[in-house]
Amino acid sequence: MPQTPSCFTVEHTYKQLPAALYALCQPTAVAAPEWLAFNQPLAEELSLPERYHATDQGLQLFAGNIVADWCQPLAQAYAGHQFANYVPRLGDGRALLLAEVISRSGQRYDLQLKGAGPTPFSRGGDGRSPLGPVIREYLVSEAMHALGVPTTRALAAVSSGEMVYRDEPQPGAILTRVAKSHIRIGTFQYVASCNDRQLLNDFTDYVIARHYPQCAAQPQPYLALLTAIIAAQAATVAHWMSLGFIHGVMNTDNMTISGETIDYGPCAFMEAYDEKTVFSAIDRRGRYAYGNQPAVAQWNLTRLAETLLPLLNADQPAAIRLATAALENFSQQYQQNYQQRMATKLGITHPAQDDERLINDLLQLLQQDQIDFSQFFNQLSQLDPAKAGELFSDKISWQNWMQRWQARVGEQSLTTGQRVSIMQQVNPVLIPRNHLVQQAIEQVTRHGDLTLFNQLKQAWLKPFATNPAYLAFSQPATEDERVQRTFCGT
Repeated sequence: MPQTPSCFTVEHTYKQLPAALYALCQPTAVAAPEWLAFNQPLAEELSLPERYHATDQGLQLFAGNIVADWCQPLAQAYAGHQFANYVPRLGDGRALLLAEVISRSGQRYDLQLKGAGPTPFSRGGDGRSPLGPVIREYLVSEAMHALGVPTTRALAAVSSGEMVYRDEPQPGAILTRVAKSHIRIGTFQYVASCNDRQLLNDFTDYVIARHYPQCAAQPQPYLALLTAIIAAQAATVAHWMSLGFIHGVMNTDNMTISGETIDYGPCAFMEAYDEKTVFSAIDRRGRYAYGNQPAVAQWNLTRLAETLLPLLNADQPAAIRLATAALENFSQQYQQNYQQRMATKLGITHPAQDDERLINDLLQLLQQDQIDFSQFFNQLSQLDPAKAGELFSDKISWQNWMQRWQARVGEQSLTTGQRVSIMQQVNPVLIPRNHLVQQAIEQVTRHGDLTLFNQLKQAWLKPFATNPAYLAFSQPATEDERVQRTFCGT
């Protein structure tokens, strides 16, 4: 057997956990795989051997047609609340963890095939993925990384040469996803449901060692873990909100304990500002609307806290008090993160208490006129910010706000150039606009044309840069282009 190169470090620590937490499973081969995309910089960071770099051997590996000697495929078990309804056994129904890779920076990453065929958790499904969701996740997850948001990433995407059957036959594809881990709030729910205190203890110790080793030295390591996960999620959701990102399906099985954004099924970026914006076709009651995301995150974290109660204190009332106190900090941590991000978008480096009103008054103006969220902040970030006022119908209210904002930024010891530079580092010129993602999906799905997909993939690598070649990608959708609904595609 060939030896794994010394620079390519692979481990399988999840497989060393009790067998109740996963099922060993092999990928199902596909008929005629072809490359859609390969992420060369990410492959280099992972020290992936060159024989898998956009080669035929790599194609066969990432299609699931071969299993390299360093892979030990398994499907992870988890439970979850789906739209607030608890499902005790979900698990990876179409995904397989191949291995854990130690990157050049020393970070551990999961390599996972998504759409690689049925697993014991498929519940009668085919374990496959249509091509469209693979294109969406590749584009949006890599764009989110470029925007600085904690996220899973895409290493490779291949078409399967086979059709998958949903509402109608669609071309199939497989994504290779990279994550610090795929451990979710739903994983803790599954472990807790086993009613095995030792299993809960061992699994939680594993999570601490893997993701939050600093907690091990704390007087109450399990409380420290809960606090750290709350802080990570508060920061991530605040980042989403500052960019107008809508996850679309914030079930507890879609929320990682690392704070990484995961599962880009019906996700979308808001254009016209409206707190009630919903794109996901399955979110019929708006549970996961843009403005609801912080509250839903706290609800999900409460479900996590419930699983940890036996570890927090042997006395349940005391454990509940500890968990409640930790959860009550979520709102404060979220608000601090959110206000800091929104203030920075306005060129305010050290937000004060009064800035909250300045921000909220602006958002009210944006909502009143349904102003494009990203376009407004991008225009405000220019040397002539007054041009942003052309977007508003209520000129008097805009002028009043503009004067207050100019007075506030004038209080700082920053030159205009310094302020503009700060703003342009956080206000993207380019976001994954829904109509562009949909156009790329349709071109690949219907015609096998990767042109727009490749252009967007390249453009969104530098979302804060102004590039004349990508000017059209910065524009909001026209009425004819507007995408009203997004779909999971699972």
